[in-house]
Amino acid sequence: MARFPFTDRNADSRLKNSTPRQIATRAALAITAANGGVVLLLAGFMGANFVWWVLPLDLLGSFICSYLIVLSYLDRYIYRKIKLIYKTIHNQKVGAEAKRDLNVLDQPIIDDVEKEVQEWAAVKEREMNQYEDFAKYRRRYIGDISHELKTPIFNIQGYLHTILDDESVMDNQKFVRKFLRKAARNVERLQTIVEDLSAISRLESGELILDMEVFNIRDLAAEVLEELDLKSKDVGVQLGFKEGADAGFMVRADRESIRQVIINLVNNSLKYGNEQGHTKIGFYDMETYILCEVADNGIGIPEKHVPHVFDRFYRVDKSRSRQKGGSGLGLSIVKHIIEAHHQTINVRSSVGLGSTFGITLAKAE
Repeated sequence: MARFPFTDRNADSRLKNSTPRQIATRAALAITAANGGVVLLLAGFMGANFVWWVLPLDLLGSFICSYLIVLSYLDRYIYRKIKLIYKTIHNQKVGAEAKRDLNVLDQPIIDDVEKEVQEWAAVKEREMNQYEDFAKYRRRYIGDISHELKTPIFNIQGYLHTILDDESVMDNQKFVRKFLRKAARNVERLQTIVEDLSAISRLESGELILDMEVFNIRDLAAEVLEELDLKSKDVGVQLGFKEGADAGFMVRADRESIRQVIINLVNNSLKYGNEQGHTKIGFYDMETYILCEVADNGIGIPEKHVPHVFDRFYRVDKSRSRQKGGSGLGLSIVKHIIEAHHQTINVRSSVGLGSTFGITLAKAE
């Protein structure tokens, strides 16, 4: 059964995929068909001869006029609005060539603009979600900095005011020295926080220039273990290498930056280690890179905290970490340094069993 234009149940779908000329053609056919029906109706009153010579001319004229009028209407009142939509969703200025493309009447512009608007809306939604996430992160970050700085500042104020306001304390040199030592430790903590914040800022801004060189990663790790030997004995944690880590591997990286990474990872294990526990370093040849792991048998990290251990100022055990000192930025600095080398860092941990931090380094050829 024949169907007139726009009466098909799939007309909406075809309309969206139609070009302006196709829409005008269909509309002109519909108008011409209706006009032909009117002419045939009049034929009953004016005779058949009238129909045979008037009908072809009438249909042809009706089609041409209808086509031109509909096409002009689409271009003037509809497609100009679509062009405004294009200008709205595109940030860049549209050049002359692009403008000419928009004026082509043989393109299915309705379907195209629908897709572009949907894509534009999806992009804007993602941007808004990112802005909200950034705003939340900024508020939390500012709050964390304020909290971390406030604690040592209040401690310093308390110690100094106690000395200055109490004359009996001023006369007791033993107490004065004791309070000044405590104030000095808090000043050192403030200095550590400021230096670590400065380091992260340089890493994020790209100001840190890596001095890439080839060196033996085991030799560097041995230097770090020797440097931290006294500190490890104070907390009762034994430092050493894993079995099979006697042979060194040559890697290409910034030696001093990787030294800081290993120091931070070992220091972290000492903070959360158990007395009479151990921290061991191991190396694994992964063909194109070397995997370096720092493992301990300390208190471990609860599963819910593992995804956040590299966040700034994030502390799994706040009371214990502040008691042990540090800025709360060590692992965040480690992550930034490794990412600056275009390498990866990961952590495996279980409560009561300990934690293992692994970093990859490019293997020297």
